[in-house]
Amino acid sequence: MNKHTMTVIEAAEYLGVCKDTIYTMVRTNEIPHFRLRRRIFFSKDAIDKWIEEQESTYKHQAI
Repeated sequence: MNKHTMTVIEAAEYLGVCKDTIYTMVRTNEIPHFRLRRRIFFSKDAIDKWIEEQESTYKHQAI
């Protein structure tokens, strides 16, 4: 995989959560991901965009 693609463990480290949390988020479709055969991967760009969306949603709700 290239440097812009992360595994479950890398995504967990990047987001500062445990890998079980990542699996739960994948199962409930909370986080952008894709599968290659049976493995789960994450695009760093998609994760960064998702984080920005989460932040703007939170800020909007806090107002």
